[in-house]
Formats: sequence, structure tokens, C-alpha cells
Amino acid sequence: MTSPRKKQLGRSVSIVGAGMSNFGAYKEKTNRDIFVDAFMDMTEHMDNGIDISDIEAGYLGNYSADLFEGQGHTAPIVADWLGMTPTPITRIENACASSGSALREGVMAIASGLYDVVLVGGVEKMTDLPTEGVTDVLASAADGLYEVPAGFTFPGIYGALAQAHMERYETNLDHLLKVGIKNHNNGALNPKAQFNTTIKSLMERRIMRAKDRGEAIPAWSNELDFLNDDKANPWIAWPLRLYDCAPITDGGACLLLVASEIADGFTSKPIEIVGTGQATGRPLHSAEELTSLSATKYAASQAYDMAGVSPSQIDVVEVHDCFTIAEIVASEDLGFFEPGEGPRAADEGRTALSGDRPINTSGGLKAKGHPVGASGVAQVIEIYHQLRGEAGARQLPNKSPELGLTHNVGGTGGTCVVNIFRRN
Repeated sequence: MTSPRKKQLGRSVSIVGAGMSNFGAYKEKTNRDIFVDAFMDMTEHMDNGIDISDIEAGYLGNYSADLFEGQGHTAPIVADWLGMTPTPITRIENACASSGSALREGVMAIASGLYDVVLVGGVEKMTDLPTEGVTDVLASAADGLYEVPAGFTFPGIYGALAQAHMERYETNLDHLLKVGIKNHNNGALNPKAQFNTTIKSLMERRIMRAKDRGEAIPAWSNELDFLNDDKANPWIAWPLRLYDCAPITDGGACLLLVASEIADGFTSKPIEIVGTGQATGRPLHSAEELTSLSATKYAASQAYDMAGVSPSQIDVVEVHDCFTIAEIVASEDLGFFEPGEGPRAADEGRTALSGDRPINTSGGLKAKGHPVGASGVAQVIEIYHQLRGEAGARQLPNKSPELGLTHNVGGTGGTCVVNIFRRN
């Protein structure tokens, strides 16, 4: 039975520093190299600097360096590379929600009074394996007894969600494609994104290439024509095409958390973590429905309750769009739209930068990239910059956002972490 007591942190926790590597494919780099890039980015941009010896503990999200790179025991390896020994650093594994979970561990460590300054982050080096190898590694986050033997890969699993949503709510293929177009538009404004280019630019590039080669010129008049072309955008797992899927990515991200009472010593613009929730869902094969993830609803309820806010008060959101349908489902599960309204909201531009409910201003996993162990913290970094008013060309127009939310999912919905942030 769930306790009726409202969950609150023992003391306030704030973010005072954030850094991430460029997201992409870096054959010459290892996990440790990538995380050092993220850490150096953080330290170079901290308002008042940081003495590494002041960091008392660390929590590192990493899904499977063991299988991707052949390197286990990742946390102490990274700590040594940073020059942080003998500081305790612990690896957290929760599939694609690994660094979202690492962030919660860091928050609770400070809220408990055990530490005052904690490093949290995530890293994944995925591109050493061919695509089929990456698919096999990621499939190990599904239920190996029921889902994997049935032939479900993650595109297949989310394809099943998309089909169920289409049947129940008359969601169509163009709704999905418009989510991808929107996120690429945002990613084009993010210099660290793996795909910092628009779908329109990709289409125009393909047309120019055909002209240069003397080939037949494709008859695409707009992005939807391009994305509905089976050759340009092949099917991966119906109804999902290539451009509905997040890419294979190398990347790292990190945050410096401190007890809020000392935050002013690090920056004049700390971002407070005012709500956090984590929940566990059943494997998708035994879920009660396919158009919603129960763990998202439970985790969101915890976070909203702790923060004392409602979905309507959230100004900017980063959700776990590993596939375009995942963004639509999350936008409904988090309470931003009623069930079935998510596709229409995307179609109407309500989730764009200029919309009333901006989602994935960073480009999301779809365009920014999805190094699975780092994605949760990378989402928080976008919220951190938006709330501080320093997101550059992606900064939300005509408003000064005060509240942001991140939503990080692991496996087939088995783990969900939701965090809420406030600008002080």
C-alpha cells in the first residue's frame, strides 16, 4: 500500500554546473574520454569555478559499456581518468534511464545530509558495434524470457505502441513524421546535436546530390513528401520509418549538484530540483494497455506532488522520444494533453519552440542523439540552460521560463524518472 505521507526532500538540492560532450560518432574515443569531454565542458562554463577536490561523491549512469565496449566497472575507471580518486563513484544501470536514475541518487545523497557536493552524469559509447550488434545490446533491456524470443526489437516494440495508438485515437503516419520534423528543426539550433540539421536541409541535400550525379530529380515538394518516400525514408518496423527512430550515438553529460544553502558560492543562477519521481512498470508484454506507460504516470504524479505544481504550470519539457510515437505518448501520460490529443497538438505546432507547450527544445533524443546512458542527464542540461536564459537560438521566445520537466524512460517502460526544476 502506498504511504499517504507526501514525499519531500530532507533539504533543497540545486544544480550549479552542467556540461556535455558533442553527441555523434567518435570512433577514436572511449567512454572515459567522452565523459572527460563532458566534465571539462562543465568546469569551463561554471560561473565561479570548481575545485575537483570539493566533490564528495559521484553517480554515473551507464547502460552497457560491458557489451558496447568490453569495459565493465565503468565508474572507477572514469573517476581515475578525471583524477577524482579516492572519491566514491557508483555506476547506475537502468537501461536508457540510467543517468536519470543516477541524478535521483545524487539528489537523495545530498537531501539526506550525507554529502553537500555531488557529481552526477552519464555516458555511452555505442558506435564501436555495427547496427545489428547495437540492436542486440539494446534488446537486452527488454524481457529476455518473453519479448526477445518473440522477435521484438525496440523498433518493433514501439511500432506496436504506435499501431495501438493509431487504432484507438486515429493517429496517422504524418503525425509521427511531424514530430521528427519539429525535433530536427530544434536540433538544427543545437551545436552539440548529432543531427544539427533540419529535415528540409536533408531533403535539399539529396536533391542537389541527384542533380550533381545526373540522376532523376526526386519530386519532393516538402518534408512530408520526402519522409513518405520509401527509398528516402525506409520502413524499420511498421508504422515507424527510419526518421522516426533516434540514432546510435556516442556521448556524455554531467551535472554538479549542491545543497541549495551553499549554491550561491558556485553561481548566482542556481536551478533548484523541486520535484522528483521514479516508478517501475510491468514489461510491455504484460502491460494493461499499449497506448500509455504506467510508470510515467506514477513517476509524474510523485514529481508533481513533491513540487506542488500541475502540468499546466510547466514551461518547458524534455521527454524520452527514442521514437516519435514515444514523444506523443509521453505528452499525454505527463498530463499535458488528454489521451488522443497528443498527435493533434504536434500537428498544430503546439509543441514547437513557438507553441504553448514546447517539447524537446534540444532536438530531443531524435535529433540531439541518444547515447542511452547519458540521455537522462542531457535532458536536464537543456532545461538548465532554458531556465537560465542561455539556450541561444533555442531559447524560448517571448517568455522567461520558470519551471521545467524531464522524462527519462528505461526498457519497455519498466523504469521512468521524472524531475521538475525551478529557476530561483
